[in-house]
Amino acid sequence: MGSEQDVRSRQAPTRNDVDHQERASAREERHTSTLKNQNQSGSPTVQTTEPCLFAQLGGEEKLREIVSAFIDRIFEDRMIGFFFRNADKNRIKEMEYQLTASFLGADIEYQGRPLDQVHARHPIMGGHFARRRQILMETLDSYQVRESIKEVWLEHTDALRPLITPEAGSDCDPIAARERIKKRAAQ
Repeated sequence: MGSEQDVRSRQAPTRNDVDHQERASAREERHTSTLKNQNQSGSPTVQTTEPCLFAQLGGEEKLREIVSAFIDRIFEDRMIGFFFRNADKNRIKEMEYQLTASFLGADIEYQGRPLDQVHARHPIMGGHFARRRQILMETLDSYQVRESIKEVWLEHTDALRPLITPEAGSDCDPIAARERIKKRAAQ
């Protein structure tokens, strides 16, 4: 067993490891709540910085409410809901919550599988991705999420696009999507 652990410890970091390290670093920068300095008498003083985006949004309760509404809308949507017909809605909500809370600065770790692996078996096209983004934007608007938080959330969503679909635009090419799935299945 010792040699097995040694082999694992020498393996190159996966994309998830790197992403987790980058998120942790960014979270640390955004989440800094106190800076200790010394005043003229030499005793420590505390200065606070702006709270992380997760806290600015309203914390766990508010984020869970928004994510729940968003996922409900996705499951019911005529254009992309079919992707979720066999999915566990509560699990999807929890994974979406973890992922979102993490990049908004909460001390919460995403426990799901790598996004590229989760979505690889689905023929997701650019139009499907654009539809999900539109539903997210409408949900954020309906909850009157501050513009600065909404902007970060949408930028993060856009940054994940290459993990979800190789199509950069909003076009839908069902033949290309089916071919991608066939190639992945053959591997």
